[in-house]
Amino acid sequence: MATSTAVDLDAPDRSAGMAPSTLDLLVLTFNCAKSLISPGVFATHLQSAFAQNATGLPDIVVLSLQEIAPLSQAFIGDYFLNPYVARFDEAINLAALRHGGERDQDVVSVAPTKETKNGKNQYTLVRAHNVGYTAILLFARDAARVRDLREAEVGFGAAEMGNKGAVGLRALYDVGDGERSTELTFVATHLAAMEWNLPRRNANWAAIMRGLTFENPETVVNRIRSREGTSSPGSSDDGEASERHHLLQDEHHGQHAQLRQQLHDISIYKPSSHLFVAGDLNYRISTTSPPPNAAFPSLDPESEHYYPTFFPLDQLTRERTAGRTMHGLAEHEVRFPPTYKYVVQPPNGSEEEETDVPWEFASHRYPSWTDRVLYLDLPSWVRASRDAPSIKVRAYDALPLLRTSDHRPVYLRVDVPLVSPGDMAPPVSLLQSYGADASTDPRIRLPVEIDPEAWERRKAARQKEQAVGWSMFLWSTKEGAWILATLLVAGFAGYWLYKTA
Repeated sequence: MATSTAVDLDAPDRSAGMAPSTLDLLVLTFNCAKSLISPGVFATHLQSAFAQNATGLPDIVVLSLQEIAPLSQAFIGDYFLNPYVARFDEAINLAALRHGGERDQDVVSVAPTKETKNGKNQYTLVRAHNVGYTAILLFARDAARVRDLREAEVGFGAAEMGNKGAVGLRALYDVGDGERSTELTFVATHLAAMEWNLPRRNANWAAIMRGLTFENPETVVNRIRSREGTSSPGSSDDGEASERHHLLQDEHHGQHAQLRQQLHDISIYKPSSHLFVAGDLNYRISTTSPPPNAAFPSLDPESEHYYPTFFPLDQLTRERTAGRTMHGLAEHEVRFPPTYKYVVQPPNGSEEEETDVPWEFASHRYPSWTDRVLYLDLPSWVRASRDAPSIKVRAYDALPLLRTSDHRPVYLRVDVPLVSPGDMAPPVSLLQSYGADASTDPRIRLPVEIDPEAWERRKAARQKEQAVGWSMFLWSTKEGAWILATLLVAGFAGYWLYKTA
């Protein structure tokens, strides 16, 4: 359980005329099951998240989306993902509009709406990026406060493609005309599925730590190498040669430490940055599928199988505390029911009931808490100071089930202290003790080595994704069939004109 504190709702959010000391952040993860969402329904649920333990809107909203679209569109990306991204944009701004009381709160419509098209949008989509099925969307109430935005991606699906993978964003967030800022890193990911695939899920996380970098590691290595000095001219004096050898050895150690630190800075564990990880992490409560008549978690508090009694079986908590995954990350107390796997029941005919979808748990999968949001708590050297800031959790909860998915969305809302990158960076004394303690903060020592060839492999995998995506699109969609038919007709027409010319 995290060391963060609960937010004091009675405390004033912001002092008039003063720069705020915290950033109000909401991070949400949702497996879309390759389907377009209903913006109205999603907005209704998100509106309740905006209102939980808060009165105002978050400064930043980050969405981690898995299976955002069918595989062909997801692999091609760009234009083909726009309709899927646009619906989340509409939903977030509609939820913000309703939350702000600009319409009658007693009337909740789930029908398609044009309310967010009238120039009253509260949020701007600052960046959307994907690796295959997995996408990350960053929305800000004031986009001008977000700067120095960087992207990262890694695939660990078939042939390192993005049918499973992770995508990241890193940025500085400014307040008070830039007088105060903090650095934020967000990772959206989708790990390996199936109960028995626990070792592979841990391996996927290791791949994220090695390969999800915000700059090409080879560029960093080459930059350090280019700074290497050359040895001084040779001398017949043995004493001078020995002294020169020691100087070169010291220089080598210094360059190695510099390289290690610069590679650390492009990793997800950059010492000066906050870190949030959200996704369908796919950790289950069993390594096998349920047998017939297995006991399932119940939402009935009076039941002997009330769902909290199953949480001690949660793989993620056990693997994380054992140091085998999500190294150094914290999670607020989980009080919501399992978020997977649901079977949606047929509708009862009323559109309004889309906000309360009937469901049951799938019988061939143990209900599990697959969808999670974790974060890297403030480092010990920041928390040790007098009047130390803390990450304050406002809410960590699951939204209701949507008809289009077998997962429930999960969100974390926190107040993030605006600690500057300089203050977040570890003291020199801790950096000098690198390697002395294998269990130290990942801001000091990375759990794994950075892969210097990660970007080259990702480039090769991206080419495969394009080839697979276009092949699937042309041969398995109506739009692709029209393109093939058009090309065929154009080819015959060209051949006929050539023959008759």
